[in-house]
Amino acid sequence: MRWVAVVGLVVGLLVTPAAAAGAAGCPGQAVPPGPPAAEETAGVAPLAVPSEPVGGLGVCGDRVAGGGAVPAELDAVGPVAVGPGAVQPSPTASFVLADLDTGAVLAVRAPHARHRPASTIKVLTAIVALRDLDPDLVVEGTAEDLRIDGSRAGIGPGGRYTVRQLLAGMLLNSGNDTAAALARTLGGDAATVDEMRATAASLGALDTRPATPSGLDGPGGASSAYDLALLFRVALRDPLFATTIATPSVPFPGYGDVPGFELSNSSRFLTRYPGALGGKTGFTDAARHTFVGAAERDGRRLVVALVRGEQSPAPMTAQAAALLDLGFALSADVEPLGVLVDEAPATTTPPVAADPGTPVPDDPAPVGPLLVGGTALLLALLTAAALVRRRR
Repeated sequence: MRWVAVVGLVVGLLVTPAAAAGAAGCPGQAVPPGPPAAEETAGVAPLAVPSEPVGGLGVCGDRVAGGGAVPAELDAVGPVAVGPGAVQPSPTASFVLADLDTGAVLAVRAPHARHRPASTIKVLTAIVALRDLDPDLVVEGTAEDLRIDGSRAGIGPGGRYTVRQLLAGMLLNSGNDTAAALARTLGGDAATVDEMRATAASLGALDTRPATPSGLDGPGGASSAYDLALLFRVALRDPLFATTIATPSVPFPGYGDVPGFELSNSSRFLTRYPGALGGKTGFTDAARHTFVGAAERDGRRLVVALVRGEQSPAPMTAQAAALLDLGFALSADVEPLGVLVDEAPATTTPPVAADPGTPVPDDPAPVGPLLVGGTALLLALLTAAALVRRRR
């Protein structure tokens, strides 16, 4: 049965990410770049690259509707250290600017490149919570909420919080503790992440695979500037999300001996950009800085998303502002580059399920549909194996 082992080896080679490199999509954009976070050591197989780019955006570089130029604040100005021995151009790797109401895409840089979303994925967590939970449902804090990694809104054992208050803690102060409490109410982290993935896929956010409800790094976690803009557009249709993300501050309950306090919106974008409707930032060492937000001017509303950026030489909010200024300066009837979809295109290949047994290297090659030549080689080997068996 040696031929079985040979064919099995070839099949294994054909379905690895390296073998499928370049089959679809842009080079190096199928998975987030290295170095990986410690939480990603388990690894999962990359999401499939859709056979047709979602929204008609088969773009790998910079494009501006009407042929304009990308603002200087977003031009690469030199290397920035992002890990031991690793550098990248600054300030941002990928962005999308689009009309919030029509979905018309006005400017892009590598829109479908997969990157770690960090806390901007909380927008998707909010979409799921708003659909599945009563905003007035009361949730009790736990001792585990005090031990959550990263940013915290400030909940704890003995505290009682409505879902709307937990949403405020998650969106205004990027509370990982409130994200955990919402996930607990939704059935646990695993169930919440599963629903987040299904929701993203149904909306057409096919670059998105959340790893955690909070945006902390985890195996296989990914999204794109296109998907974050799409998800923020969907979220803003919910009145509670729109009101919460635009709130400067809210009274927040205490717990135990901890008194109540005023929870402030940490977004500088909300207070510094005229017409801002709200925004959500994110950061981890592996993801770097991420941002998604929206603004209105003269009755026109735009959404902008940036991933894998840096705060210098221009802060992320300044980069977002420059893109928004560019968009508001464009004619309302300019020919768009593409569109933010409202649901997964029927003809687009959906993302594949995660495979926890397949590790992803530090800088994995892009993955896409199997090459036709690879399939032909496999068929030829199977045919040859059958002939050998007949002769024996």
